[in-house]
Amino acid sequence: MRLIGMLVLACWAGLACAAEPALEQKQADARKQQAELRARIDVLQKEIDSQESSRRGAVQQLKESESAISEHSRRLAELADRQKAVQEDLTRIAGRITAQQGLLRERQDALGDQLRAQYASGLSPWTALLSGDDPQVIGRDLSYLGYITEAQAEAVVAVRQALDELAALRAASEARRTELGQLADEAVEQQKALEAQQAERQKVLARIEAQLKEQRGQAERLARNEQRLGELITGLEKEIARQVEAARIAEEKRRAEEARRAEQARQQALERQRELERERQRAREAEQAARAAQEAARRQQDQEAAERARIQVERARREARAAEQAEARARAPEPAPAEQSVRGSVEGTGPQASPQVPSGGFAGLRQGMPYPVSGDVLGKFGAERPEGGLWRGIVLRSPEGTAVRAIADGRVVYANWLSGFGNIMIIDHGAKYLSVYAYNQSLLKRVGDVVAGGDTVATVGATGGQVEPGLYFEIRHQGTPVNPLLWLKR
Repeated sequence: MRLIGMLVLACWAGLACAAEPALEQKQADARKQQAELRARIDVLQKEIDSQESSRRGAVQQLKESESAISEHSRRLAELADRQKAVQEDLTRIAGRITAQQGLLRERQDALGDQLRAQYASGLSPWTALLSGDDPQVIGRDLSYLGYITEAQAEAVVAVRQALDELAALRAASEARRTELGQLADEAVEQQKALEAQQAERQKVLARIEAQLKEQRGQAERLARNEQRLGELITGLEKEIARQVEAARIAEEKRRAEEARRAEQARQQALERQRELERERQRAREAEQAARAAQEAARRQQDQEAAERARIQVERARREARAAEQAEARARAPEPAPAEQSVRGSVEGTGPQASPQVPSGGFAGLRQGMPYPVSGDVLGKFGAERPEGGLWRGIVLRSPEGTAVRAIADGRVVYANWLSGFGNIMIIDHGAKYLSVYAYNQSLLKRVGDVVAGGDTVATVGATGGQVEPGLYFEIRHQGTPVNPLLWLKR
């Protein structure tokens, strides 16, 4: 497995070295294009800010105008109700005045009748006292006169009360008439204000209608942007599938070549094993011959023969040790040239900082992944956008320059500027899952870079014609947008 990993690493190193000049040129062109686009975006941004401010002002004016119309209409209705109530009060007061005038006439007539009767009868205090000498008659006349005087006083009080009530009713009637006139004047003013507000509302509506036409144009541009993004992702998926198929074919060829080499190495090892066995057999035969010669020399007490035998024994032992060492070397697998080359280059450059592609490829996405950046979530997936179209992702509001992190392991398959999305990065996570990061201020990874979950891949910005900084984020499976909130950690 280590040999396979080294071979894969060597292949990637070779590809990176071969593509480096082209990538540098491509990066230089992209930076130049980005500078030109940034200049254009600055101009467009000012126009967008002005239009957005005007749109908000028109909406606010419409709100104020329609609220004023509602208030004036309510005031007119209240004035009409008050006029009706005052008119009813006037009618009631007029009725009470008529009734009071009738009562006053009745009481005046009653008082006049009493005075005429008293005058006709000649009754008075002095007449009663001087009318005779009978005290009882005088007392009776005085009593009658007292009753008459008391009734007259009550009649006078009643007449005075009727006059006061009539005066109060007339004053109330005059006040009500004055109030009615004021209400009529105020109603005229309110009607004029209402007509003025309605005219202002028509102007505001005309402005908003013009803005709606502009928004419809923006909606069409958004639809075209979405179409471009969809076509880009479709092309990327086809390219990813083509690369996966090419990698599969290359892997099959590599495995077949490894199997062929392994079989060849096995056959060579078997041949070396047989050769070693033959060498050991020759060594054993030589040792036996030497021992036999040594034994014969010992029996014959031949010193010279014994010395020769010892020399032969030593030589046989050396040959045996050489055979054992050769056998040990045969058992240890020899490193392949490619592995030696890769090991040398890796050990010479130190540890690698970037992650590598897993041997089985990326495993796709799982639920509960961390957000790419912290911030308030704007827009609801699948809901209508204010400027038209549907939300196919979410926008995370965050300060400009905030680090954008990959949600999972994967490989960068697109990193460039795209109309409507600004600086955009797309990461392939395997199993036909893609994550999209747009509106970025800067892209910190290039196409082909392998990233791990949590790696910083970009910084938050407001590119692509945005007003406020934030990150536009999508998740797509088999090219279709899915709700990101179902995949991110709650």
